[in-house]
Amino acid sequence: MQNYFALFQLPVTFDIDLAMLDAHYRKLQAEVHPDRFVNAAPSERLASMQMATLANEAYQTLKQPTARARYVLQLQGIATDEEHNTAMPADFLMLQMEWREAIEDAKAAQDIAALDRLLHDMQDSHQQLQQQLRAELATAPSHAALTVGKMRFIDKVIEDIHHLISHLED
Repeated sequence: MQNYFALFQLPVTFDIDLAMLDAHYRKLQAEVHPDRFVNAAPSERLASMQMATLANEAYQTLKQPTARARYVLQLQGIATDEEHNTAMPADFLMLQMEWREAIEDAKAAQDIAALDRLLHDMQDSHQQLQQQLRAELATAPSHAALTVGKMRFIDKVIEDIHHLISHLED
């Protein structure tokens, strides 16, 4: 499997230049897009399709902070295993419950402004976790797996809030 960072000529680090990622992605897609290989041999068409698929997968992984963090850890041989390892510290579990209750209260009241405030708080928490992750990657990468799990949870809640806001606005 080709390293996603190498594919886009980027250093292996959590902090990447997203504009550079976009530029390298567009350039690579222009080179390997299957439309350019319509009249090529079947093996070339297949290779083009595979490379375009790899580029899309790599781009989606690197542009999103939680997925990028997970991938950086994976390259270091550290599995985050968020799907199976759901154990979280008690303070984070309490925070999760508070967030979920606030979402339910705002939903019941159809209070989009409250959801917007909660969304802002969640995004701030995500930024704080990204700062924590940077420190952990530099000093104790094995501790970063728990932080990625927290980031993943917040991503899910943010997605839920966006869906709820869309639903209430309709």
